Amino acid sequence: MNSYRTVTLACNNDVIRTCKVVIRSGKTGSICHISRGVASLLTRAHASVPRREEPPPVSDSDKRPNLRAIDLARKIRQEKQKGHATGGGSDAAVLNPSVPVSQLQKRVIELRQFTQQLQNVHPNVLAKHLHRGLILPHPELAVVNKPYGVSVQDGSSNKNNISDVLPILAKMMDGIRAGSQLHVCLGLDKEATGTLLLARTEEALDHVQNLHKNHQVERKYWVVAVGVPVPSEGVIDIPVIERKVTGAQPHFKMGLSPVYRVSDGGEGVTKVRANRQAQGAVTQYRVLDSSNGCSLVELQPITGVKHQLRVHMAYALGSPILGDHKYSHWTKLAPQKLPDGVLRRLGLEQSKARYLPLHLHARQLTLPEFKGQSDITVSCPLPKYFTSTLRRLQIPIPDE
Repeated sequence: MNSYRTVTLACNNDVIRTCKVVIRSGKTGSICHISRGVASLLTRAHASVPRREEPPPVSDSDKRPNLRAIDLARKIRQEKQKGHATGGGSDAAVLNPSVPVSQLQKRVIELRQFTQQLQNVHPNVLAKHLHRGLILPHPELAVVNKPYGVSVQDGSSNKNNISDVLPILAKMMDGIRAGSQLHVCLGLDKEATGTLLLARTEEALDHVQNLHKNHQVERKYWVVAVGVPVPSEGVIDIPVIERKVTGAQPHFKMGLSPVYRVSDGGEGVTKVRANRQAQGAVTQYRVLDSSNGCSLVELQPITGVKHQLRVHMAYALGSPILGDHKYSHWTKLAPQKLPDGVLRRLGLEQSKARYLPLHLHARQLTLPEFKGQSDITVSCPLPKYFTSTLRRLQIPIPDE
């Protein structure tokens, strides 16, 4: 039942109006309903009374912690890594702690990240890295330890290459001396590592190139081969030619162009007409050691044809270089197919074999009697991923 009560409203001790208020009884207490006129009057009366000042409300932006520039950069980098991990990027680019990976996979992932950093960093950073890998400080020559995955010349517009940073490297070597310059004498493949010979004068460049044309520059490479070449040492003298491979993925590869073929009866060989576009290619090889289905092979190219060592190892000896995904197959472009025993030794699944880097290292370089001086011989240490692979395969490293 409703009851009515008369209430007098006052402000500052002055009676304003006498109103009738309806009070309804509830189960838990009484609720007072005031008409609209009374509510507005109460509001005006309450506003006129001095109020204690309250602190201003705190906005969401004031609640956020102050981020330094380095914190913000780290946060953006982590978000990008999460995007690569979930958005279709290479699963080798980011280490996912929830997915167990082998030690070799971790090393390959780190190598890929390091390679990408060198390709995309500021040219000064790449030049500093090359300067730290300087091996031969010579008045007219220099040898640097070429890193894996960086092109020597003709890099794309958004990728670093060594030729573009040579002016910076020259200034690091000679200070601010005017006229400092460096020239690439003998190039290396993008995926190869090791001794990269540079000339500090044009005269030295011409001299080295003449020595190279006359086959007087001795270069030795170390490779990890899948299989063991038979015989254990010899000379491969088979011309090489670039051919187009047709199929689902048409592409070009360097291939063999032999001048002899096995006769139909199999009792001998028959000489065939040489292709005019084929280039003579000669490689000396020697097996240094072998174990668990793989071998460490020393290669000495007599000629300098494109991809000569890779083609001779894969198609002439039948022992492709570990990590050579291009020349492990002829009819297709696919990751290198590895034997089960090799995969177990490497701690790797076949689906992850595409992350293996090319195990091709320019180990040693010899120049004969350079400008009246004695022979110059320079050796370059093996990269970490190369030595790690040898340890897993239980192939000892020769003491040289």
